[in-house]
Amino acid sequence: MELRQLKYFIKAAELQNFTEASNVLFITQSTLSQQIKQLEDELGIPLFDRIAKRVKLTYAGKTFLPYALKTVKDADDGKTMLKDLMNLNTGSLTIGVTYGLTNLLGKAILDFATLYPNVKLEISFGTTKELLEKLEQGALDLLLSFSQDTKNGMYTIAPLFSSSLALIVHAQHPISSRMRIKLMDLRTIPLLLPSGGFSIRNYLDAVLHEQRLQLDIKMEINDINTILQLVNSGRWATILMGSSIFNHPELKAIEIADKGMIRQATVTWLSGSYRKKSATLLFELLEEQVKVLLLKATSQKHQTM
Repeated sequence: MELRQLKYFIKAAELQNFTEASNVLFITQSTLSQQIKQLEDELGIPLFDRIAKRVKLTYAGKTFLPYALKTVKDADDGKTMLKDLMNLNTGSLTIGVTYGLTNLLGKAILDFATLYPNVKLEISFGTTKELLEKLEQGALDLLLSFSQDTKNGMYTIAPLFSSSLALIVHAQHPISSRMRIKLMDLRTIPLLLPSGGFSIRNYLDAVLHEQRLQLDIKMEINDINTILQLVNSGRWATILMGSSIFNHPELKAIEIADKGMIRQATVTWLSGSYRKKSATLLFELLEEQVKVLLLKATSQKHQTM
């Protein structure tokens, strides 16, 4: 069993098409088919059902796929570790981030790119659920999001700062002067909310169910930036983390004062995987940016008192 055979198998399983997989891998289809057939012969069981031009994983293929992914990931981790030991400032770093923390990440990346210009950065945006799946599959080196389930030690989670769920309104909204508000007071305010799948929406729904509250939800959207653009019209409000409006000075975040509205911003790694030196360096820069933002927030608070 060869590492390249596992890589071919993984790509074919992902695309469910040998022709597309061979094109992505820059090899001929006959080479791909031959290597996967040799892998199946060695394992003694078919990994794919061949149906016309498409292929589909057999039960054995679905069972084998996580082990193939882990083997390839471990091999890549080993090469990365050796590069780190030789202090090579090269390679790549793949980062997952949820929308509410993009501003923090952006500031840290500017410093990181200046210090380590030869490290290629790849950034994926998505919901916490989507990004956790990518992290588990080895497609991300780290995840920047608000706190999530630890899955019995499956993840290593480092806290960055706490933020409150907030009612986000335009600065000219009739209640924009308020500092805090209760969920009960939101019942008559027209709201745009993130769609199901966003961790903040799932969390909010659970709180509303517990308190037996029903809000006036006018629209559900699966893109946070679109929500903020619509809120900027002044016609609607939304509920997001207060940190979501760092780049929107025309918007106001009114803290929701109910119990349990505080959430933790975190950096998450997959436990048991090698942590790249570049990932550790980025985490340190994120911590520095958090200190700067907290000092700035404290200073602004004192100026308004």
